[in-house]
Amino acid sequence: MSNLTNNRLNITATAAQITAVKAALQTINTNLPFLIGLTTDERSSLPAINVNNKTFTEDAINAGVNNPTLIPSYVSVANMDNDLTLFTQLDEIVGIVNQLREKLEDTRQLAGGESYVSALTLYKLFGSAADAGVPGADAIVTQLKARFANQGNARPDATDPQ
Repeated sequence: MSNLTNNRLNITATAAQITAVKAALQTINTNLPFLIGLTTDERSSLPAINVNNKTFTEDAINAGVNNPTLIPSYVSVANMDNDLTLFTQLDEIVGIVNQLREKLEDTRQLAGGESYVSALTLYKLFGSAADAGVPGADAIVTQLKARFANQGNARPDATDPQ
């Protein structure tokens, strides 16, 4: 709860930091121009590689490399090896990006939650001020109450974010 008893975050990113992060992300896109997007159907229809079938794939590639006379000309073991190498390279990057993504999402959620809980507390305080007849408080409560118009409770509990 920002500005109350527990404020885990009290910082903003500078414009320069945001610009630098966006540039770094663009650098990733520039350095990996072969990245593609799949449709939902493609994503669900493609087989996923795991530890067992990765080992199988490595074994098949090794067998192909060591037995080229058994491989038809229309099958490229070199292309298979390139695909597996790229998978391994991207697997490492995906792990790092997933950790970063989780931290970004967690920090965003915490910042939003702290801000929202504090806003609910302010709403209750303005409601108390309006109930006490403080001039101008009614207008503030009316403005803020619109957010809860279809929820049945005009003043939610500040400890129970909706």
